[in-house]
Amino acid sequence: MNQATAVRHGGALLIDCLVAQGVERVFSIPGESFLAALDGLYDNNIDVVTARQEGGAAIMAEAAGKLTGRPGVAFVTRGPGATNASAGVHVAFQDSTPMVLFVGQVASDQRDREAFQEVDYRAMFGPLAKWVAEIDRADRIPEYVSHAFHVAQSGRPGPVVLALPEDMLSGPAIGQAVPAATLPSGEAAERDIAAVIDRLAAAERPLVIAGGASWSAEAATALGEFAETMGLPVGASFRCQDFLDNRHPNYVGDVGIGINPALAQRVRDADVILALGTRLGEMTTSGYTLLTPPVTRQALIHIHADPSEIGRVYRPELAVVGQPGPVVRQLAAAARQRDGGTWVTEARASYEAWQQPEETPGALKMEQVIAHLNAALPDDAILTNGAGNYSAWLHRYYRYRGWRTQLAPTSGSMGYGLPAAVSAKLHHPEREVICLAGDGCFQMVMQEFGVACERGANVIVLVCDNGMYGTIRMHQQRNYPGRPSGTALANPDFAALARSYGGFGATVTATGDFAGALEEARASKLPSILHLRLDPAALSPKLRLENT
Repeated sequence: MNQATAVRHGGALLIDCLVAQGVERVFSIPGESFLAALDGLYDNNIDVVTARQEGGAAIMAEAAGKLTGRPGVAFVTRGPGATNASAGVHVAFQDSTPMVLFVGQVASDQRDREAFQEVDYRAMFGPLAKWVAEIDRADRIPEYVSHAFHVAQSGRPGPVVLALPEDMLSGPAIGQAVPAATLPSGEAAERDIAAVIDRLAAAERPLVIAGGASWSAEAATALGEFAETMGLPVGASFRCQDFLDNRHPNYVGDVGIGINPALAQRVRDADVILALGTRLGEMTTSGYTLLTPPVTRQALIHIHADPSEIGRVYRPELAVVGQPGPVVRQLAAAARQRDGGTWVTEARASYEAWQQPEETPGALKMEQVIAHLNAALPDDAILTNGAGNYSAWLHRYYRYRGWRTQLAPTSGSMGYGLPAAVSAKLHHPEREVICLAGDGCFQMVMQEFGVACERGANVIVLVCDNGMYGTIRMHQQRNYPGRPSGTALANPDFAALARSYGGFGATVTATGDFAGALEEARASKLPSILHLRLDPAALSPKLRLENT
């Protein structure tokens, strides 16, 4: 009896389909609604990482998608499991990350009765995913899985959600796994490449803003070659700072939250903007002010994988459909020599000046913490973070030296850093992985530290504790001065938490003690938490708390 005619349950067929797609690891919280799929994983070489909450599992899968360019995969149960996982789906959608989420569902004969934990997933995930479907026939599992992996990776990548009725998984299934997804090259037409080169060659003050999905280490190298040949300053869109080695002479800083004012002015003064892969969203455009919609002051060249994204907010002068990774390699090959002159050198100089630390209040200074990380970490270290003012020091002062050394959500999701760090360490056990998290950010997901300890994933977490939800406190100070409300936090001993899991924990209260604590954590070879006790007065790299 061959595979095509072998009778097994739907869960086993589903897992065979994942193997055919090249899936090596899945992230999950087990649930009774997909027991047959868990059974299918038993006799398989796929690594099953058991998270502590579905949001953590989904973020781990999203981070895996970022790291590999292939869909990260998560399994969660129905109802509460699915709603918890929705946070990771939203990150994947806004970050254009390939991901496939499998969600358990009530048996098909119980649908539309509001059965236990029943949810209409098409309605729930419709605005959050590229495609949502429910597999109601076991013999169509190969078709649905193949389509899911094509959709997740094609055009603008993103998440796909497949619901799995319990009886479909547990019932008999006859079928054969479909080979891995076949994807288009993503290259642009040669005439479009020539038009881009011509327009940039004629510009006086061109500027590249790089971002989006479907990049690679090779593409990052090509970006540097292209920029150097054509004399182009390159800015990174929000949380895409590892797209070009920050030491490159043409790298001029990040175009995002807390942008260097000199760089912001340079964006305004540019005569041509090449938006290479980025959507030019709110964070990258400083609330749609650096480039004003619908027709920008600057001539806009927009290269994006999704034709429906081009012209959605901004009308470009030149529009090119293509994946930014393949396209930038085409651009590098077609580039012709151009002298960037003082436009590039002055932009680089303003970036270097912006890198000089500004002193903040307190005995433990985040600008010096980041300076030490710059000096102490290897070029391939991976740094992760979620959302919060603590990340502003990282974004401003850390220099990313290689592709995919930054894992951070462009969606601004709190709680991202720790699950992403665990996923990164499992994928790259040979590399150092450092997570920065605020005290509020960390406590949304701190249970996932247990996964790190269980799996021996020796991440190092820097918990930046200022006793408040600092970003919101900052906005309160700006908009309602003297009226703080709902932002104070009473925190535990985070170092003791690490030790309770069997990891390494230390508390740092002064700048001079940080280097030693970091070395102890590295030497321990254990998952580690360094509890950084910060002065609340240091709200951000430039803003101080009122009445301090």
